[in-house]
Amino acid sequence: MSGSKQSIDQVEKLSRRTFLQSGGISLVSLSLFENLVLQELVAAPADQKIETLNRFPRMVQEYFVRRVREQEAKTIKRLDSLKTKADAEEYVQSVQKRIREAFGPNPERTPLNARITKTTERDTYRIENIIIESRPGFLVTANLYIPKGITKPIPGVVGTCGHSHNGKAETAYQSFAQGLARKGYVVLIYDPIGQGERIQYSGDDLKSTIGVGVREHLHGGNQQFLVGENLAMWRAWDGIRALDYLLTRKEVDPKQVGVTGNSGGGTMTTWLCGVEPRWTMAAPSCFVTTFRRNMENELPADTEQCPPKVLALELDHADFLAAQAPNPVRILSKERDFFDVRGAREAYLRLKRLYRLLGKEENISLFIGPTYHGYSQENREAMYEWFNQATGASNESKEPKLIIEKDETLWCTPKGSVADAGSKPMHVFTAERSQELAKQRKPKSGAALKSVVAEALRLKHIDGVPDYRILRNRGGKNYPLKYSITYAVETEPGIQAVVYRVSDERLYSRPPQNTGKLATLYVSHISSDAELREEPLLKKASKEKESILYTCDVRGIGESLPDTTNANSFFTPYGSDYFYAAHAVMLDEPYIGQKTFDVLRVLEWLKANGHTEIHLIGRGWGALPATFAALFSPQVKQVTLKNALTSFSDIAETEHYHWPLSTLIPNVLTNFDMPDCYAELKDSKELTQIAPWGAIGTDS
Repeated sequence: MSGSKQSIDQVEKLSRRTFLQSGGISLVSLSLFENLVLQELVAAPADQKIETLNRFPRMVQEYFVRRVREQEAKTIKRLDSLKTKADAEEYVQSVQKRIREAFGPNPERTPLNARITKTTERDTYRIENIIIESRPGFLVTANLYIPKGITKPIPGVVGTCGHSHNGKAETAYQSFAQGLARKGYVVLIYDPIGQGERIQYSGDDLKSTIGVGVREHLHGGNQQFLVGENLAMWRAWDGIRALDYLLTRKEVDPKQVGVTGNSGGGTMTTWLCGVEPRWTMAAPSCFVTTFRRNMENELPADTEQCPPKVLALELDHADFLAAQAPNPVRILSKERDFFDVRGAREAYLRLKRLYRLLGKEENISLFIGPTYHGYSQENREAMYEWFNQATGASNESKEPKLIIEKDETLWCTPKGSVADAGSKPMHVFTAERSQELAKQRKPKSGAALKSVVAEALRLKHIDGVPDYRILRNRGGKNYPLKYSITYAVETEPGIQAVVYRVSDERLYSRPPQNTGKLATLYVSHISSDAELREEPLLKKASKEKESILYTCDVRGIGESLPDTTNANSFFTPYGSDYFYAAHAVMLDEPYIGQKTFDVLRVLEWLKANGHTEIHLIGRGWGALPATFAALFSPQVKQVTLKNALTSFSDIAETEHYHWPLSTLIPNVLTNFDMPDCYAELKDSKELTQIAPWGAIGTDS
């Protein structure tokens, strides 16, 4: 990575400071370049860079492209095998089952405790400001648009919002809700978690302490993975409970209920088609494409847009809509959207073939608006037309003249915040679940511990010694010993773990085969190159004359630190490190498990070069794969961990934490926590701990 010279500690401090300071930045309401603007806001400043070696900056990107392509090919093969109506019906049932496996079971349907806090009368409709509880104490704020003069039940629509600062009050979202109401639909539009009146990380001024929308979704959603929850299901459950409420209204025909939304609301519309069977029509806007297009285009997405195991289960965006087949679904796309319109067309063609087999080809449609991302008028009118065809509620698809309300008119709470109304924040639910799991969890050791760790990490095994490259020397690095040589150890096809051998002898070739069995392997926090220059542990290790010093950058760190998504974005919440960690979750191959695999393969490589007794050292983020590898490798005789995570429970049970998604393991707290591993290594491998880090990523 090129840039100004700074120490690795300075980089870490800057990254933490940037994370905190940028919490005050929120996404401008529905900019045409909504997601692109967001990415610019979260990009790291230029002076955060550190001058370190990075010879494989696109390695991780190309690895994940290959993996996502492999999964897409399996999805397409499933679809291509369909020949009859019965095949198609079986496919619909299959996607419904697989979606449920990804999202998990529905929570308990607890009382909605609905209340109307205000009513606003307009010319042809009224607006009721409503609060419901999707979970006990978890408040959802919504506006119900009801046409006047209703004499019999009429169609209803649930509206889901995208990344607008003001949620349901955003102009485009008011517009589609009001437009539908003026055409004879009852519309319930609700605030998403972390937006509008539903800020979860609320300060004394009732504003978000970390940033509205994406920031809250990432911060709360990443943390949820630890306890087996996922934000995709939490957000979808809000939509399901919104439908539950809508169907309590006598004005609504339960046989005609639809769902629509844009961007993040397009995501929710898509997911809701997959998890809720009661819809009779749907129109997701500015979201549907393919996971492959998003990966290839280096487009990050929020935690709720990356459901766990979804790729492993061979699901794509189209499959969530297939779960509704043969009900009417129109994909609303945009020619100039960052959600690739090519993927939208690919999704449509897959669905068209499925619908044709079901005898309802006319019930699937694709509309491509000419402009940029957003629920603009042409997309709204395409939605009106589609719902009108499905229901017969109106013959008019053109949008009527609208009245855009002030945000305060649409507030359901006195001050525009559920925090002021006593809503229970999402992170409190996560903390409580962590505490419940701790009570249920039994301490594990020995083979039982190894079994649950291997399962959580999805560890795989490859027979044989990994091949490796010998890279050209780079001098003048001021390492603790005079010479170094770099080996790129191929841990699996397309992945190089970069290993430095540091010694007082000049080498251009393979490691000497007769230097003795003792070696020290240091797993870096961010960069072996930087840490060799400044880490006291490495200076100390270099003086151990009987042991040869090696360091290791696992995938996505140091020499393969990604230079992708946005420039200098690695340390940011929405940057390249998060991007790959989120895809690892969707592939059901936790990023930490992949990195642990790299360490184990490097240990095999060291063994093949004569080093059968290893002192394994890990620091910071690198202490996690070092810990797990030490559990499984008989070569490791001694372990030293500096700045190792105290426990995943500490992260799950706090409001604020600074460990990235790349260090977290989905559902880990169901079976074990880091203290189990430390106790095992203390007994068997002479574990030494130095300055452990808590949830905020420091020892303070």
